[in-house]
Amino acid sequence: MELIRGIPNIKPWHKGCVLTIGNFDGVHLGHQAVLRGLIEQARRLQVPACVMVFEPQPRELFSGGQAPARLTRLREKYQQLARLGIDRLLCVRFNADFAAQSPDHFIRDLLVDKLGVRFLVVGDDFRFGQDRNGDFELLTRAGAAFNFDVVSTQSWRRNSQRVSSTLIREALGNDQLADATEMLGRPYSLCGRVAHGAKLGRTIGFPTANVALKRQVSPVSGVYAVELWLEGKPHAGVANIGNKPTVNGSQALLEVHLFDFSGDIYGKQVEVELCKKLRSEQKFASFALLKEQIQRDAVAARHWFGLTASEPNGM
Repeated sequence: MELIRGIPNIKPWHKGCVLTIGNFDGVHLGHQAVLRGLIEQARRLQVPACVMVFEPQPRELFSGGQAPARLTRLREKYQQLARLGIDRLLCVRFNADFAAQSPDHFIRDLLVDKLGVRFLVVGDDFRFGQDRNGDFELLTRAGAAFNFDVVSTQSWRRNSQRVSSTLIREALGNDQLADATEMLGRPYSLCGRVAHGAKLGRTIGFPTANVALKRQVSPVSGVYAVELWLEGKPHAGVANIGNKPTVNGSQALLEVHLFDFSGDIYGKQVEVELCKKLRSEQKFASFALLKEQIQRDAVAARHWFGLTASEPNGM
């Protein structure tokens, strides 16, 4: 799948596509139904299927720290969209200037002149342009004028079940991983590159792979039994997601201790699936008490995976 980073990188050969616009946070089953319909239209019209997303997401610009936690970062969206068969992902920089353009300019300059949209799918509550004056009705009129069809995402529903990023966020916040999995169509996971950390885990026999979450707010926190996917293979482990209050941490971090694993994975891109919530994050009175709890967490995670106890290995 081709990634187009920003409107200035749209080239003449990108003109002509079917398009959908949205956050697609989580790329859940509702999104997937819409995207399958988009791909069907792309094949019928023999043009690429394109998805337009915004960075940052509009609510992150307008609401700042009050915006809801993201389910997926751009890289994670890219991976999920590519797996579904989308041809192009256009990532538009969302800033005050872009938000302030007139709805007509958005339609004529971007949708018509640059992208040559043949078929457009958006939510019937989609608003755009200065003061959010652009709406579905305006797009429908523009489609009639510029010869492209405009269809609501309601045309592709997943049976009668309502699936939304908000409901998935709530399920994760309430430790209902099974419900989140059902709505996503896959286990919830976090992706990132393994980086060097403080290496405190090594001092107590639990070396960890540290992955920066790189998001304003994490939708999950606590200790989980996890599977870390590395180069197409899963590795069982136990993970802490949070700020590490016992050692006065300040930034959200994902730390994974892998069972029965030995190897150097620094710098590797990994995907960590959450399998079972073991407990919430908590602050301990001492590092020694934290060590005891980590040992119990590892035993609980091993038990969940059906693994026998073993001495921890380095990474």
